[in-house]
Amino acid sequence: MPRRKQKLTYTHSSPAAVASAVARLGANIATARLRRRWRQEDLARKAGLTRATVVAIEQGKLGTGIGAYVAVLWAMGLHGEVERIAAPDVDIEGRTLEDARLARRAHPSRTLSDEF
Repeated sequence: MPRRKQKLTYTHSSPAAVASAVARLGANIATARLRRRWRQEDLARKAGLTRATVVAIEQGKLGTGIGAYVAVLWAMGLHGEVERIAAPDVDIEGRTLEDARLARRAHPSRTLSDEF
């Protein structure tokens, strides 16, 4: 008898902000698909995914891989902004922390070189 696949379950819940952001992204993808008058099967075929994965994306399921989200965005020509997510130049907090570390004075080497 073949083994049954176990359903993947999460033992920890995600923060509400994360779940909300993914749900909004899924809804936005569904709206973009409907504006194009594509069926879920059409989007799945263009993105190289299954219809079930497209359904999971549009429902904002957290277990769906980021690659699947980017694939559907690419299929609809909406992937351009993905490269800007977490870009170093828009990471104000990270840049501030880095600048604070760089503000220290440089100290000379403890050993002196005799090479001239």
